[in-house]
Amino acid sequence: MSAGVEAPLVRQFDLLATAPGGVARLRELILTLAVQGKLVPQEAGDEPASVLLQRIRGEKDRLIAEGKIKRDKPMAEIYDEELPFDIPTGWTWARIPALTYSLGQGEPSTTFTYIDVAAIENIKGVITDNIQVIHPTDAPSRARKNVAVGTVLYSTIRPYLKNIAIVEQDYQPRPIASTAFATMHPHQGLISRYLLTYLRSKPFTDFVNSKSVGIAYPAINDANFFQGLIALPPTAEQSRIVIRVEELMRLCDALEQQRQLETAQHAQLLNTLLGTLTDCTSPDELAANWQRVSDHFDLLLDRPEAVDALEQAILQLAVRGLLVPQDPADEPASVLLQRTRAEKDRLISAGKIKRDKPLPAMTEAEKPFDLPDGWAWSCLGEIALTGPTNGLSPRPSETPTDMRCLSLSATTRGYFKDDCFKYVAIDKYAAKPFLLKNDDLLIQRGNSLDYVGIAAIYTGEDDAFIYPDLMMRLKISTQINLSLVHVWLICENGRDYFKRNATGTQGTMPKVNQATVARTPVPIPPAAEQTRIVARVTQLRDLCTTLRQRLAARQTTQRHLAEALVEV
Repeated sequence: MSAGVEAPLVRQFDLLATAPGGVARLRELILTLAVQGKLVPQEAGDEPASVLLQRIRGEKDRLIAEGKIKRDKPMAEIYDEELPFDIPTGWTWARIPALTYSLGQGEPSTTFTYIDVAAIENIKGVITDNIQVIHPTDAPSRARKNVAVGTVLYSTIRPYLKNIAIVEQDYQPRPIASTAFATMHPHQGLISRYLLTYLRSKPFTDFVNSKSVGIAYPAINDANFFQGLIALPPTAEQSRIVIRVEELMRLCDALEQQRQLETAQHAQLLNTLLGTLTDCTSPDELAANWQRVSDHFDLLLDRPEAVDALEQAILQLAVRGLLVPQDPADEPASVLLQRTRAEKDRLISAGKIKRDKPLPAMTEAEKPFDLPDGWAWSCLGEIALTGPTNGLSPRPSETPTDMRCLSLSATTRGYFKDDCFKYVAIDKYAAKPFLLKNDDLLIQRGNSLDYVGIAAIYTGEDDAFIYPDLMMRLKISTQINLSLVHVWLICENGRDYFKRNATGTQGTMPKVNQATVARTPVPIPPAAEQTRIVARVTQLRDLCTTLRQRLAARQTTQRHLAEALVEV
């Protein structure tokens, strides 16, 4: 290298760090450049790695002859198609056992310091203080591998695959590592920290991934692991590589800390300014505060989570009557609720729906906030013609059937997704009561605390899906604007109700029952104002969608630029 590759890289560190996943990509790039010989210049006076490899073979033979280590199994020849990249003049390729050796293993007979896979802090490649001094009678069955200062540990089992570190201190009592590690003690001339650098690099990680088995928790066995190749530089160059990698990693640490601080400060500023909007008590106050916030939109809305926060503020303003002006001429919500009750009674009399159980009157303590004149509090059960009713979860079918049942993922985002379902085996007659109709309101009765009670409007075709047992369905009165009810259920105030009222012991799924859903408080504006609110919310949410698209396009551009800058 080339100083020619590194110089522009360092100059563009700040730019690269701002790209999505930028610092992680920088760390990966630094390691890749290092092990390909592109991070520091080669020196003509360095002893070639081929000579170093011969000397290591001599050392290995001597240790075997002295009975200090066991003879390795014959290693497979290295073929050109195995080589992941070209190496500089003076370097050579070798398999891991050609460069390292094992210090042996056995059942401990004296007190020892036990290093388990969970003791590795993987980002920095160090062993934490999470180690134990153990008496041999209490030794875990995995406590078998002897290690010493300079030994490199590589976890080969799930869920700690690729936890890598060096034994850097002389532990007393003597250290023993878990058999879940591949242990490698370098021969003289191979620097432990260079070996660590190579093992953490993308080329070696790709090799491990290609040899691992298992999907959720992959693992690699020792036989496959020790077939791995190492690109071996001269010892002097190894030292220069290690020094430069550590310098650049410290820069990455500083960039990461800077980004974390900026993110925290940005979130604090955003929350403060948006809080001035949601805390408003009048449209005039909102207008003044909105102007102050909008003057800084270019700085505030520079990341997706900021747009999410703005959208949430819009929803909260909407349900409190601060997003559009009230019109004193509008028919009060109390009259609207009377018509809703009349519609329900008419359908009951006609035998089209069942009579609902009366709900207790809402107390003042149950009302989340004061409403504008002309508005009224109601309960979800009072404005629903039917429901809430639980769904059904029939046995999944291994082959496509005529019946599809939604999964929770179909509504977890707060809107309906028609690609989240499973085919189920159920008779059409049995499924009929659970077939969804357009504009059904779906509420998740069970999920994590962040999602329990999340609501979505079913916008699919009639009878195309049934809904699962962990969802409830309601049909909202035609007198009430369904979209406004949905806005309330997905805004922070509405979500808080379900989080507070979800039940479940520690370790079990939080759930809400039908009574809790039926008693969900809902702010009801006059009918005409509902229409104005929904139109304004739709307009502003469309704006948020446009902002997200622009941010995504910008991030894509940043990512492509970063990739172009870091191409090796």
